[in-house]
Amino acid sequence: MASAISGLEPAALWDNFAALSRIPRPSKQEEQVLAWLKEFADTRSLEWQQDEVGNIGVRRLGSGGGESAPTIVIQSHVDMVCEKNAETEHDFSRDPIRLLRDGDWLTADGTTLGADNGIGVATALALLEMAADARLPPLECLFTVDEETGLTGAFALDGALLRGRTMLNLDTEEWGAICIGCAGGGDSELALPVSREASPGDYLSFQLSVEGLMGGHSGVNIHEYRANAIVLLASLLEPLATIGARLVSVRGGDKTNAIPREAFATLLLPPEAMVDAQIAVGARTAALQAEFGTLETGMRVTLSGLDDAPAECLSAGAQGSLLGLLRALPHGVLKYSHAIPGLVETSNNLASVAADGDSYRIVCSSRSSIMEALEDVRGRIATIAALCGATATRSSSYPGWQPNPASPVLKRLKRIYAEQLGEEPEVGAIHAGLECGVIGERVPGMDMVSFGPTITGAHSPDERVEIPTVAKFWNLLLALLADMAEA
Repeated sequence: MASAISGLEPAALWDNFAALSRIPRPSKQEEQVLAWLKEFADTRSLEWQQDEVGNIGVRRLGSGGGESAPTIVIQSHVDMVCEKNAETEHDFSRDPIRLLRDGDWLTADGTTLGADNGIGVATALALLEMAADARLPPLECLFTVDEETGLTGAFALDGALLRGRTMLNLDTEEWGAICIGCAGGGDSELALPVSREASPGDYLSFQLSVEGLMGGHSGVNIHEYRANAIVLLASLLEPLATIGARLVSVRGGDKTNAIPREAFATLLLPPEAMVDAQIAVGARTAALQAEFGTLETGMRVTLSGLDDAPAECLSAGAQGSLLGLLRALPHGVLKYSHAIPGLVETSNNLASVAADGDSYRIVCSSRSSIMEALEDVRGRIATIAALCGATATRSSSYPGWQPNPASPVLKRLKRIYAEQLGEEPEVGAIHAGLECGVIGERVPGMDMVSFGPTITGAHSPDERVEIPTVAKFWNLLLALLADMAEA
């Protein structure tokens, strides 16, 4: 791990990121990283507070002439999405992330890297331990919990934790872009009751699998039309059902904010349908290759025999309802914005499917910049569920972040960016959930921007951070804070 970051600048930021990568921090299991942050603050005699949900705020006094400047909030989240390749042996609750350097990129060995939002956390820590004469305004570094599975920390944030009313969110993943708005979102959990019956005695058992897809962030990457493994699997199962296949089980996806990369079905086939089944799978696979193969170069569809014959399978009615539901649910971009060309306004991610006792649990993650449109999509999902015999439960939605082009901190950041780099930054909104919208509700009057280095493949084992952009991001941040220290 040390060799992967050897010689990288700024050294303090990368050292903190390497240290963070050794600490398990799945969403909802952040106890170890929170304890580490407290120890970090205590050893440097920094004041810290923690609210009831677990968010931690660490304060640093202004210095280098910035002692009397207004306080600036530096915000990032400590949890990470835990995804790995099927062949990778890794326990996210125990094992460190194994860092690898690939030219100008830092990645991980078969798992998510955690640069989302570990780079932001490491940046905040590097600021907190800067020299006592560094030109900085007073800082409040806010480390939130459980961002990835519902913005839990932001929703439950104790606003009294923050004194500052200007916030720099460090969770944007494209260098050169300044984010001033984001989509809101909400999940729908569908429960489909299923009945089972004894498997036909002479049928043969098989596993049908879809693997090797790109996956990715269900907001950031949704406009790229990456393949969804559950959607593809359902399209493969449908023709098999017409030749007598009996479905035993289906599973795929496990993160609401990740496009499913793998999906699997166990099924039974009558011996006389074997040739037809192979032809059907081959024909559908060829069609999927024609549709997605240029992008999804690692896509694999496999129909393989199983030694054990399951004692039960889904009844014909349950099988029809499950396949019908998976085929009918929307996935992907549903509408682009008319106001901001190229911005996805509304989307849905068919995120996961799994057996849950006597029912199947299916989760959809919907996003929109317009809350009425978000609820309309979730209403459509509930209608589709009801038509297939399922019930839909909607989680509490989270608000979007309304862009403010007149933001004082935005004007300052744009000026400094242009002075440093000789070009204007790209200013816009993203189709993903940032904590800014929720924090803005919890702490009224907060002026916010979000920016960061380039991170690609977030929420998948392909996640990586572009090393040269980290130094550029750091230098821009330092210049902005030095400018704010004069206020």
